[in-house]
Amino acid sequence: MIPLRDNIASQRQPVVNLLLIVICAAVFLAQLAHSDRPGEPGLTVEYGMIPFRITHPGEPFEIPVKRQLVRTPWGVEERLIVAPAGPAAVPPLLTPLTCIFLHGSWMHVIGNLWFLWIFGDNVEDRLGHGAFLVFYLATGVIASIAHLLTDPASTVPTIGASGAIAGVMGAYFVWYPHSRVQALVPFFGFLHFVEIPAPFFLGIWFLMQFLSGTFAPAGAGGVAWWAHIGGFVAGAAIALLLAPTHFLAPKRPYRPPPFQQRRNNPWP
Repeated sequence: MIPLRDNIASQRQPVVNLLLIVICAAVFLAQLAHSDRPGEPGLTVEYGMIPFRITHPGEPFEIPVKRQLVRTPWGVEERLIVAPAGPAAVPPLLTPLTCIFLHGSWMHVIGNLWFLWIFGDNVEDRLGHGAFLVFYLATGVIASIAHLLTDPASTVPTIGASGAIAGVMGAYFVWYPHSRVQALVPFFGFLHFVEIPAPFFLGIWFLMQFLSGTFAPAGAGGVAWWAHIGGFVAGAAIALLLAPTHFLAPKRPYRPPPFQQRRNNPWP
């Protein structure tokens, strides 16, 4: 399911949410500019979180660089090329924070920032600008630590904003139980527009992460499943703790989208 929009009107301008989107996009372009030398991943290694670097400070190690087809007496085989890892550009204990601004591909960055665009404005609306920034960074770090604890000896750089965005989704799940999401769903070879409760959409997303993290090895397929799980749980927990307080702005009214208004069937 690909979310397209929700039906919650954001009353204040989500300036921090937009700023985070711009920063992540700019950093990704910088990654592309600094990783054009063969065998040198550039900013990914310098600012990404490598669990081994944190759990074994000062010890040399190698990182996977690329896969290469090699001709052998038994035919052509695919082999993983490794290279010594250079030093981090920041203290290793800071990399759980810096890694959340890096991404590995166009699909990675576009997918993450699209989810942030849809759900982040409403969470910022409830928290306010400054508190939302602190919330985003905190859940991102917690997500990084969750991945670190599940695979502390990994030498693969961990990057991506998905843990922090999962935290945003966890807060949305708690604060907007009656909201709905318009999503694009492939069904029998065709794409269909469907309207579903946001908690159902986010619940299915979380279940997929949990099942993948439980039954797949850490980092299988290049995905840090437990970073997603840790970020979502942290975001939901913080939202539950703040809900009974006077810290949050009041909830905003629901906004029936134009296509629903034409059908005279506004979302509840």
